[in-house]
Amino acid sequence: MTSPDVACHDLLVRLAGRLPDELLWRMRDWLADGGRSVLGATLPRELLRHRVGLTDAERDLLETAVGEWGASHRLLDAVLPALDPDEVTVTFRADSSAADIDAAALSVLAVVRGHPGCVELRQGWRQAAGTPGQRVVLVLGAERPWVLAGTLQRVLRAHGDRTPCVEVLPPHGKPPAYHRAAIIGSTPLWRSAAALADA
Repeated sequence: MTSPDVACHDLLVRLAGRLPDELLWRMRDWLADGGRSVLGATLPRELLRHRVGLTDAERDLLETAVGEWGASHRLLDAVLPALDPDEVTVTFRADSSAADIDAAALSVLAVVRGHPGCVELRQGWRQAAGTPGQRVVLVLGAERPWVLAGTLQRVLRAHGDRTPCVEVLPPHGKPPAYHRAAIIGSTPLWRSAAALADA
């Protein structure tokens, strides 16, 4: 059975690119810091406010997570239905220049290398019309991925990123369309010895 923390982390991963960065990083921080009652009250409201629909699988994740954290059943029932979101409205670019391997990237690398279960670290830049590029950090594999996501977000905020985008994904399986695009448009910064041996 999926724990509420795992279900909430998986749902927040799926909501990348669908909810605003300012909101998503804050929710991930609450999850990492044990703010479950705040998430239970906030997540369904924000899905409604931003008119973000959920697939059946995502709705199951929502109910597994925040349903146990005091979320209003009336709000949960009001969340819109959706088909699998396959359209990605942003582009990602990989840049392997030395300027992109900055102090923030090195700090993230130091944390990821010491966190159990991590397989790979990647970095890319998300581009949307009329906005400056946004750093996106992708980690494949991790024990307690919601804790790692929260830690990496705090590291990036300490380096001046107001809305850190950290995606901690399972090492196997098909990621959502947003993350497939992010992986393709990113540069590998580190791979575990086991991952290198399997390559």
